[in-house]
Amino acid sequence: MARRATMDMTQGSISKELILFAIPLLAGNVFQQLYNTIDSIIVGREVGASALGAVTSVAPAIMTLVGFFMGYSTGASVIISHYFGAKNEEGLKKAVHTAIVCTFLMGIVLMLFGYYITPPLLRFMSTPESVMPLATQYLQIYFLGILGLMMYNIGSAILRAVGDSVKPLIFLVITSVINIILDIFFVVTLKMGVAGAAYATIISQFVSAILTIIVLVRSKEIYRIRFNELRIDTEILRRIIKVGMPAGIQMAVISFSNLFVQGYINRFGESSTAGWGAYGRIDGFVMLPMQSIAMTATTFVGQNAGAGNVDRIKKGIRQALILAAICTVILVIPEYIAAPQIVRLFNSDPEVVRLGTLFIRMNCFFDILCCSNQMHAGALRGIGDAKAPMYIMLSSFVLFRQIYLFIVSHLTTSIYPISIAYPMGWLVCSIIMLIYFNRCGWEQKVDANYVK
Repeated sequence: MARRATMDMTQGSISKELILFAIPLLAGNVFQQLYNTIDSIIVGREVGASALGAVTSVAPAIMTLVGFFMGYSTGASVIISHYFGAKNEEGLKKAVHTAIVCTFLMGIVLMLFGYYITPPLLRFMSTPESVMPLATQYLQIYFLGILGLMMYNIGSAILRAVGDSVKPLIFLVITSVINIILDIFFVVTLKMGVAGAAYATIISQFVSAILTIIVLVRSKEIYRIRFNELRIDTEILRRIIKVGMPAGIQMAVISFSNLFVQGYINRFGESSTAGWGAYGRIDGFVMLPMQSIAMTATTFVGQNAGAGNVDRIKKGIRQALILAAICTVILVIPEYIAAPQIVRLFNSDPEVVRLGTLFIRMNCFFDILCCSNQMHAGALRGIGDAKAPMYIMLSSFVLFRQIYLFIVSHLTTSIYPISIAYPMGWLVCSIIMLIYFNRCGWEQKVDANYVK
């Protein structure tokens, strides 16, 4: 029997639906993280520690500018999943076309804005002078190709909203292979350095975007793209913004806050920047299962909110949380043990290895804290309550974390307390999010956001 192109999560075995949806989503995220990591490994080994720092240290800058759009795509996915769960075909069509048009327009704006704001943004991050030219070159090229990333993300968000997490996976596998081949060709063969890595990334992102749009155009399902219907429905856009804007503001501001963390790390020199970059790339893999399950929970809750299935939502959230915790525990143990060997994959400089190992071992077991805040935030967004996760995460990841960094940086010159700024924020966030989730009366929010 052929697998369904979409997945109706309003019926059937909850655990089976969660796992079947999350596995291809996780695999896709792994491939996406993989080609970013291979970028860093090739650059770090072929060009040097300064190039590694340039490629890895710009991630907070990218997410600061892209974060709002990521929230928009989350909002679009939630609204589309509501219409899909409610079997509202007309609303579904309007939501898909509105999402596509708005994404294209935002992509053009972000491309130009990102290119010109790159130099002051990197200076704000206290980027080491030895890294600055390469980081500027990489980031400006990256933003010139940002439209490809955005069109792929909204296309895959549409497919996930209707329960199809397989096609986005297939496209990521294809483009990951293309990215690796282009990395080797541009960086190793042509000796183009960080510029080659940037070109490899944006070319592969455009390939994934083109493949996703082709599938949506050629689909026989109700959510297919029809060029004569590409227009913005103001009511749909209002719904998307209502859910997506809080998530977008949250992502952008948290990423902006991470610029401060990166800035504190950068003050300890080039080796610290490179070691922190290696830690970020590796720990990103550990975070993927919980993030994939959280995205699954958003779709699951969104569809069941559209159908009004409160009891099923409760069971789904509980099972998603357990599954995420198990996956995270399994991964952090080998991450801790093999930390030095993993960092050497990126760069063999002894100081880079020492600091990268330090960052991994001081932070990795705290990843378990994120399971709670990610699952509950994903569930609240699926219900349509995007403001509460925004306020909680901003207060934890931005306000608390900046106060923490300010205090410890004035009490000591050691890098140790600086390096655990992330988990301190995770801990506060998980506590507040859990309290809110249990007391907010979200069951009533399901009825309030039910799509007629």
